[in-house]
Amino acid sequence: MGHFRSFVEGAGFFFQGLSWVAKNPRWWLFGLIPALIVFILYAVGLYWLGTHATDIAEWVTPFASGWAHAAQTALRGLVGLAVFGAGLVLFVVTFAAVTLIVGEPFYEKLSEQVELSHGDLPVGHDLPMWKAIPRSIRDSLITLWYVLLFTVPLFFLGFVPVIGQTVVPVLGALVSGFFLTVELTALAMERRGLARKERFAVLRRNKARALGFGVLIFLIFLVPLAAVVTMPAAVAGAAILVRTRLAVPGAAPEIRERA
Repeated sequence: MGHFRSFVEGAGFFFQGLSWVAKNPRWWLFGLIPALIVFILYAVGLYWLGTHATDIAEWVTPFASGWAHAAQTALRGLVGLAVFGAGLVLFVVTFAAVTLIVGEPFYEKLSEQVELSHGDLPVGHDLPMWKAIPRSIRDSLITLWYVLLFTVPLFFLGFVPVIGQTVVPVLGALVSGFFLTVELTALAMERRGLARKERFAVLRRNKARALGFGVLIFLIFLVPLAAVVTMPAAVAGAAILVRTRLAVPGAAPEIRERA
């Protein structure tokens, strides 16, 4: 019951972030800019994938060329659908990471404002932008590698009858949700001097809470345009989550007074 309560509590932090941006619409609009730019680029990519899914399916199933037309069409239609589905999941999982990289200055300011509205701001671990952005890109690529390590086997398990339509989607949502939390909490954790391995360790110790936060956002991001509209709320919720539940005592001894 404790894990379920933590899961629900984690999901609640998204709504806290949503409440924060609703009370601060100027910052919501501010955080909308990079999310909209990345969404347009991703939408173009998904459109291309959708219009070429059949061609990709034909390319990966040359063995079906001699099959009966009905069987060949059914197989390639299923593979094409799976390819597009995998692209959609990859969109959801990587959207936050890419948007945070593109909008690093935007979301850093947004995250800081959320923390300042809750008290003081940890300092002493700031990096210049020329160091912060390459590190964010490196960390995001490593996180993406872990995502693929889990999602590629799940993609193939999706073709297994019954399991592929029941267990696999649930596991996929849990994996994707956890890594979304990894990406979204990075700003607030880095502000406390936590490196990538330390951030992973903190989230593993608070797995249920991290999953509750990330799975809800994963499901919301599946809705068209919802990823753009709710991205500022997700960043705000992540800052509140780190500050109130995940912050490591002593990680940031210096405190800057409220601006």
